[in-house]
Amino acid sequence: MEKETVIGKPLDRIDGPLKVSGTAKYAAEFNQKNMAYAFPVRSTIASGSISSIDISEAKKAPGVVNILTHENAPKLAPASGEEFKKSGASVGENFIPMQDNQVHYWGQYIALVIAETYEEARMAAAMVKVNYTKGIVSVNLEKALPGGFRPEKSNGQPAQINAGKTQSIIDSAAVKVDHSYSTSTENHHPMEPHASVAVWNGESKVTLYSSSQGVIALSATVAYFFKLKPENVQIINPFVGGGFGSKGSEWGQGILATMAAKVVKRPVKLVITRQMMQTNVGRRSETIQKVALASDRNGKLQAIRHENGTYANLSEYFEPSGKQSAVLYASPLREITHKVAKLNIGTPTFMRAPGETPGVFALETAMDELAYELKMDPIELRRINHTAVDPMKNHPFSSEYLLDCYTIGAEKFGWNKRDMKPGKNKVGNQLIGYGMATATYPAIRSSASAKVQLKSDGSFVVMCATQDIGTGTYTIMAQTAAEALGVDVKNITVKLGDSSLPPGPVSGGSTTTASVNPAVYEAAKKLRNDLLILARADSQSPLYGKKTEDINFSDGLFYLKNDPAKKDAYVAIMLRHKKTLMEGCVTAMPASGSGLGSQKSMCSNAEIELDENGDAEKYSFHSFGAQFAEVWVDEDFGTVRVKRFVSVHDVGTIMNEKTARSQILGGVIYGFGSALMEETVYDQRYGNPVTRTLADYHVPVNLDVPEIDVYFIGKKDPHISPIGARGIGEIGITGVSAAIGNAIFNATGKRLRDLPFTPDKLV
Repeated sequence: MEKETVIGKPLDRIDGPLKVSGTAKYAAEFNQKNMAYAFPVRSTIASGSISSIDISEAKKAPGVVNILTHENAPKLAPASGEEFKKSGASVGENFIPMQDNQVHYWGQYIALVIAETYEEARMAAAMVKVNYTKGIVSVNLEKALPGGFRPEKSNGQPAQINAGKTQSIIDSAAVKVDHSYSTSTENHHPMEPHASVAVWNGESKVTLYSSSQGVIALSATVAYFFKLKPENVQIINPFVGGGFGSKGSEWGQGILATMAAKVVKRPVKLVITRQMMQTNVGRRSETIQKVALASDRNGKLQAIRHENGTYANLSEYFEPSGKQSAVLYASPLREITHKVAKLNIGTPTFMRAPGETPGVFALETAMDELAYELKMDPIELRRINHTAVDPMKNHPFSSEYLLDCYTIGAEKFGWNKRDMKPGKNKVGNQLIGYGMATATYPAIRSSASAKVQLKSDGSFVVMCATQDIGTGTYTIMAQTAAEALGVDVKNITVKLGDSSLPPGPVSGGSTTTASVNPAVYEAAKKLRNDLLILARADSQSPLYGKKTEDINFSDGLFYLKNDPAKKDAYVAIMLRHKKTLMEGCVTAMPASGSGLGSQKSMCSNAEIELDENGDAEKYSFHSFGAQFAEVWVDEDFGTVRVKRFVSVHDVGTIMNEKTARSQILGGVIYGFGSALMEETVYDQRYGNPVTRTLADYHVPVNLDVPEIDVYFIGKKDPHISPIGARGIGEIGITGVSAAIGNAIFNATGKRLRDLPFTPDKLV
């Protein structure tokens, strides 16, 4: 009667049937009685102010209920100051629409039409007439960077490290590379656009159905701006059609829907268009980077210099592209700096592996260039400079198997067939090349609370105010509870996406698995222990008076290890004590990982080992991997096809082999977009994006995606949590564009340093 291990199994998603049948409800599908529709009016200048706005004709249009502008919209609490910081509110930009007449970027929301139907609202929005006083437009990063500023911090970490200290070492190095690299502006395009449905219950309570990566943060945000108690703002969000960072903060549609519903005193739905996704929900900003590497003739690094240039607007956030250069490779000295310009483009934000995605591209391309200068295999160069210690903190990594990733990846890919000399492998007019790169991403764990209930019918309910943004959170939460309870996953129902549940963190930074599942495990364990206490004290139980260490559990019951016939079912124990419901509610406070925090919860704190509190000071928490690409380049047209890809990762315990593989597949495909096609082009005169829809902002489709082989080391991280799992959603994209670029060089002999690798750069 051994307990079956559930964690790690490649189980199908428990929410899969709902999704394929169309019965999984997303934010925009929570239609209400007497619901009105809102549609934003956007600015047609990138800098300046509104001198006048005429809504008279638009108000006469069929179906129009009301039109809000900066002249008549309710005034909300400011998106700044100490109270804002204390509130837990999270906004993409420190700016709320229609609070003044200032215009900061093209496409900014400047008015809101509310009508009986979506079509009527959209038609009336086109009838609003606006006059502007235009300001100077700046959208060119290269021109603006000389006048930029050097921030001290990036997400609380130093943004300037050893500035100016590597030059002499680089100048005198036996071997060196020193080049510029650039990456393009990438936009968020999850399948589900941002959407909100707001429903007020009187003047002091509101329910918001909103596509969000953080229901607790969104609840705090709405509460702050509308001066409500957080418990009176309920966010409901059972399914999210992709997030990737853009839905981690509020970008205005939830606030505007809530504002509109309050004004017209009826439910209001606001769903933004695909064109608005290009301008109003954040993006990965363009970067201009310079990387210099100095080594001796044996390939041993002597200095790493990584200079990063990017932009910011309406927030303190900027793309921190130097992060990975503080973690990868042993070097006596490293210099990492950031410079930030202000542009009249919508605010940049987190986008899958922010910082690492463009930063790893630059660093790993430079490593490939250094290997070529040394006439050394790129993997060998990385092995020579491998470090098992965080170079900046001088702490060992909590769990690190990067060398194994190189070995497994090289074997599975067939790296030994690679010719070091470019252009040697050719079939017809197709030049074939092999390239590789290292992948890395921080391992972050935040605090989380979870509740696990047992009902009298033998079913279990697992609850946490977290989100499933398409990653399989429903499934691995069920697997985690099933493992702790010794029951079948089919007996477990998972409830999430509701801010009234025990609080969980934002689903960003690859934190959900590492944060929520330890809480689920501990809550389930507490419920199990409470049941066992009842059984051992119950004279009617076969386990009466038995020692805890002599009792095991599986299949929803306890039994004696040396006499399995003596057993007692969970439900029987509960019913004998006249209970129809039992529950465990636990807050798992991370003593390890880099995302230390606390949760406001009534749950009890999970017990931890006495020395676990020291782990955050003893270890550095990161995940690692290796990416391998085979490309075919058309000699005549310069088109690039990725023909094969191998991705190997060290991410701790694998919670579900199938959903984990899907996460890496998604990340790799995301990387194909970065490498080969995704680029936002702005009109330099007016500041508007010329690439304004998916017709001209290209993303990978099925024909662009080859066979992708995914492998995991699968070894538990013993320090991040008792479960040992690290996040996996973001590491999959890191290193992909570099591996492809390095393969293109191996195929053609032409080094490309500017993303995306479009045919014009090869012909």
